Amino acid sequence: MKVKLLTTISFFTYQLSVSQSEKVLHGKVMSNNNPLNKVEVINKTAKTSTRTNNLGEFSILVKSRDSLLFFSKDYFFTRLKITQENIDQNNITVNMVIKPEELNEVVITNIKFDRVKTSQQNIDDIKLAKDAGSLEKYTGVYNGTITNGTDFARLGKDLVSLFKTEDDKPVKTKTPKTDFKKLVAASIPDDFFIKNLNLKPEEKELFIEFCDADPRSKNLLENSNILITMDFMYAKNEMFKKLKTESQN
Repeated sequence: MKVKLLTTISFFTYQLSVSQSEKVLHGKVMSNNNPLNKVEVINKTAKTSTRTNNLGEFSILVKSRDSLLFFSKDYFFTRLKITQENIDQNNITVNMVIKPEELNEVVITNIKFDRVKTSQQNIDDIKLAKDAGSLEKYTGVYNGTITNGTDFARLGKDLVSLFKTEDDKPVKTKTPKTDFKKLVAASIPDDFFIKNLNLKPEEKELFIEFCDADPRSKNLLENSNILITMDFMYAKNEMFKKLKTESQN
């Protein structure tokens, strides 16, 4: 009886140790039945990462309940919780959804046209022209002017005044992006801030500014690694939430 009990305990212990040990998981990343190359596959739990090949295939060490992140700049961020079934199957397929194409930002400017102003001098010139016309009519003496003719000098001045504008003033001025902000824009998907950091959409820019203010953010530029960048942002998120809570109290 004791031998059977020991055998049973040993068997379950062995099964538990096997289930908890890391195993190589093979898989493929697809989109619309097309394999995706150079997709970042990150084991968030084990802090390891790899990339897919030109056939969309990858291999990475995992164990049950590990969290895998799949990231490509032109596709929506995807997360997968590994189960024992995935490990036993050892051939998973991950489908990613392509992002809609974004239009380039259009900057609208205000252009103001000045009114054509009529001065007293303009009025006097018109009166003189009329008087000169009347003098020729009654005296028969031609003074060299054309009755009701165009004053090209005055017209030229008015045209210059019409098209004279103020300096164009953009409606929206953009704050220049720092190198860290460019790194985040190029490597971190938007839904990472919402789903993983649990930030509100309106808090995203403020949080990035908060991270950028930390001198350690400059070190990330020397070693541009998405996993290291995410770890840094996880740590900063804890501080960000703590400061936000203190400011509300």
